[in-house]
Parts: sequence; C-alpha cells; structure tokens
Amino acid sequence: MGRDRGGRDRAGRDRGGRDRGAATLALLSFAMLIVSLDQYIVVVALPDIARDLGYSAQTLQSVISAYAVTSAGFLLFGGRAADLLGRRRVLAAGLGLYAAAARAGGLATGPGTLLAARAVQGLGGALVFPTTLALVNTTFAEGRRRNRALGIWGGAGAAGLVIGVLAGGLLTQAFGWQAVFLVNVALAGPALLLTFVVIAPDGPRGSGRSFDLPGALSVTVGVTLIVFAMVEGPRLGWLSPGFLGSAAAGLLLLTAFALIERRSPDPLVPPRLLANPHLVTGVVIAFMFMATFGSVLYFLSLYFQEVLGYDALRTGAGFLIPTAVVVAGSATAGRLVTRFGLRATLSAALAVGALGAVALGFAVTPDGSYAALVPGLVALSVGDGIVFTAMFITAATAVPDRDQGTASGIASTGSGMGAAVGLAVLVLIATAGLDGLSGERLRAATADGISTALFVVAGGIALTFLTALTRCPTARGPTPAPVPYQARRC
Repeated sequence: MGRDRGGRDRAGRDRGGRDRGAATLALLSFAMLIVSLDQYIVVVALPDIARDLGYSAQTLQSVISAYAVTSAGFLLFGGRAADLLGRRRVLAAGLGLYAAAARAGGLATGPGTLLAARAVQGLGGALVFPTTLALVNTTFAEGRRRNRALGIWGGAGAAGLVIGVLAGGLLTQAFGWQAVFLVNVALAGPALLLTFVVIAPDGPRGSGRSFDLPGALSVTVGVTLIVFAMVEGPRLGWLSPGFLGSAAAGLLLLTAFALIERRSPDPLVPPRLLANPHLVTGVVIAFMFMATFGSVLYFLSLYFQEVLGYDALRTGAGFLIPTAVVVAGSATAGRLVTRFGLRATLSAALAVGALGAVALGFAVTPDGSYAALVPGLVALSVGDGIVFTAMFITAATAVPDRDQGTASGIASTGSGMGAAVGLAVLVLIATAGLDGLSGERLRAATADGISTALFVVAGGIALTFLTALTRCPTARGPTPAPVPYQARRC
C-alpha cells in the first residue's frame, strides 16, 4: 500500500486506525454535497428573487450563470492548486470562500451584490470539487476500496443536485429566498472547521514543480469566456457582438494555452494525463452527462411551476422520488463497477437513463400529472446516479497520486462546460416559438418545448452510450501505469 503525504495508507487507514478513513470520507462527501446542492438550490427561489431585487425576465438567468461561469472556469486551476499547494489548504480555502459568499448573497439588497456573491461561490466550489475528489482518490487504493468510496462520494454529489431543488422549495416557502443562501453558511462553516480536525496536514511542496501561471491564467479565462458565451448566448443572441466576442476571445486563449503547455517545463496539464485513455473517456462522458442529465432538473422545475402550477413547496416535494433513486444509484455504482467493469456499468446505466428521458418526454404535456412522470423520473434517476459515480471512477483510473488533483480538475471542468453548453442549447430548443404568447397558449407551448428538450436529452444520452460502449478502454488496451485488473477492466 502506498502512503500519501499525510501518512495515511491508501486503503483508508492511518496511524490512528480505520476510523480516520471513514471520517475523511464522510467529510469529503459532505463537502461535495454542499457544492452540488448550490448549483440548483436557487432555481425554485428565482421568482421571489426577481420580485425583491428587481431582476427582469432577461437578466434573472444570470443568478444561475454567475455561479456556473466562475465554477467551470476555475476547476482546473483548483485541481492543480490542490496538487501543488496542498489539498487540505485548498479545501479549507474553498469552503471559507463558499461560506463568506453565501452570507453575502443572503444579505444582498441589489442584483449586483447578489451576482458578485454567486460568482465568488462558484470560485469556492471550483476549489472544493476537484480537491475532494483528489483526496478520495489518494486516500483509498484503486480498485474495490476506491470504487466503494467514490460510490459514497458520488452519491452525495449526485444527490446534492436534486436535493438543491427540494431544499430550495422548502426554504423559500418557509423563510424566503434569502434562506437558500444562508443555509450554506450553516453547512460550509462546520465543514471548514472539521477540515483541520479530520484531514491530515499537508506536507512540504514537492521540489521541481511549479504552478505554470501563464497556463493557469490562459485556460481559466479562456474557459470562463466560452462558458459565459454559451450561458448568455440565448439572451444576448447567437450573432451578437457579446457572444461572438466572448467565444472568439475564449478560443484564442485556449489556443494560447495549448502553445504555452508545449513549452512549459512543468505544464498545468501534463502530457502523460492526456495519454491516459481512462481520463479522456471520463472527461467526454462527464461533459455529455452534465449536458443531458444535468439539465433535466431545470426543465422539470420549470414544468412543475409554469405548467402544472406548483408553488415552491410542491415543486421541491416533486423531487423527493428522484432524490432517493439518485442516492441509491450512486451508492451502488462502485460495487457495480467492481463486479461488472466500467464499460458494462456505464452502458447499462446510460441505456436506462435514455429510456427514462424518452418516457419523460411523452409524459410532459399541458394536461399531464405527476403520476405520469414517475416511471420516467425513476429510470432517468437510476442512470443519473450510477453514471455520476462511474464517470469519475473512469477518470481516476491509472492516474498517479501526485496528479490526482489535476486529473480531477480536468474531469470536473468537462462536467462544468457540459452543464453550460447543454443548458444553453436546450433552453434555446425549449423556448423556440414562445415569443408573443400568453395565457393558456403560453402554458401549452412551454410544455411542448420542454417535451422536445427532453427528447433531445434522450438523444444526447444515446450518444453518450455509444461513447461508453466504444471508447471505454478494455483490459487489453494501453494503460499508462500498472493497475489492478478489476480496476482496468471495462
């Protein structure tokens, strides 16, 4: 068994015994839940936020996009920082930023203050997400133990996406929209304190390793600009100067990043990682996952409120069933991967998820009911939970401990960009033809647009299925480092 810099063995035991590994996993899973929860906790509260702070229909989406843009842009930065500066330090910094920004958001009295708070929250999340994943991967040995740990971690993360909508409805109904921000202070504050108790201190920085500041700046700003362009494209217009300028500048910066990396003595993204077929496949699946599965929550919340007429509390309650199924699927995923391999697990879960999206597409009608949604919700949530965990198991396979933070940053950047691109495209599809409509005609057209978006989601999941089936490396494929057979098997 190898040991990390804190002296723990990678099976999850340290000098203090088995309990340290369990406590570490519990804290990392809790931190992951906090970050995931905030991606959608504000969705149900948006109408109240618009009324109190004066957002227009055109600018309200920025409450979500401010978080998404900064989070996606800084994920790779956060993962690399964890490798070089120390994972406990970066986790603590991320949780501290998160708590402070959440407090500022809850006390905001104008749209500018709220958007700034959401942006800083996204930065905090970008530090926490890849760092928790890297700590799980370096605490538990690759194979059965890590798969089980990632199942628990992934269950917390996947559940957080759905619980966010549920909690948002309950908190908004009971205490007002401010509560969806202030609750994060109550969650992130204790997690920050426990970080110094549970996570072993970071050792000294490794010699001969640098941060590659030009590479970090170019990729961070480049990704941020591209995500901004995709998120704001439907509002600005796809041919507007704002969209075209942001997209072009982002592409130029990413091109500059590639050139900088080729000349850097210690590149931000080491070539050995890009040669790892597991990581590349995991990133592709993570992108497609968030572009499809990750966008459904937004449209379901819209359907509940705008078509079925649910209030915030009923909308939140509508996510109880998918929450339970997602948690169960994610927690089971690690065992399924260990027993059946990555290819079989991912392919089966994606097939079930695609069928669920098709069923939801047919069930979403102007005169539909919640009961009609349940079969599709269950099937989609099964796929959601399993794929969320399995894609990160894939991305971590055969990655050395010293690069786990960077690999986690790459995978989570893929998921963040997928969320932005997927939601932008699907919103465009769902809202086509709504201009000029009102009343019953608007309600019916909204349902039809959401239904169409869900069928597109099903098509995207089918493409992801083909990716898993054809791109997931087999045991005979090349691997950059020796790993146990059960971990390499697809």
